[in-house]
Amino acid sequence: MEINEYLIKIFQIAKNMESLGLFRGEAVLSKTEFRLLREIIMEGEKGKDIISSELARRLGITRSAISQLVTKMEKRGIVQRVESPSDKKIAYIRLSDKAYATFEEQCRQANAVMERITAEYGEERLKQLISAYDEFASVFRKAIAETRQAKQGEQNA
Repeated sequence: MEINEYLIKIFQIAKNMESLGLFRGEAVLSKTEFRLLREIIMEGEKGKDIISSELARRLGITRSAISQLVTKMEKRGIVQRVESPSDKKIAYIRLSDKAYATFEEQCRQANAVMERITAEYGEERLKQLISAYDEFASVFRKAIAETRQAKQGEQNA
């Protein structure tokens, strides 16, 4: 395979993985909404609240996108903004009771799918796939960093 063919195949793999859709058909939450709720729940389990800017950082999206997402979810009764008692500029994002039940149901659906995948594909093969991906991602990040450093070196010379 030529270099361009490898690049195209990697893009296809990434696109296909993203489009698999764990919550097909009956999804109440999008993947991003699901991840947002997961982050809120994880903070809640630590006895903490979370703000929009921290959610944006963890999900790798802009604060503007988080604000729009939270507003949309707030209208659906999934989350609510709660003012900080000490700083009126800060609003914490919290779940409604409805949201927790929805999140739990989608977790059950996702776990059922993963159980079937593991049963058919095999736990050992799945572990190998994940390990190979982790190694590939590490090499990928390193190559990008080294390429950027080389380009900066050329520009500074």
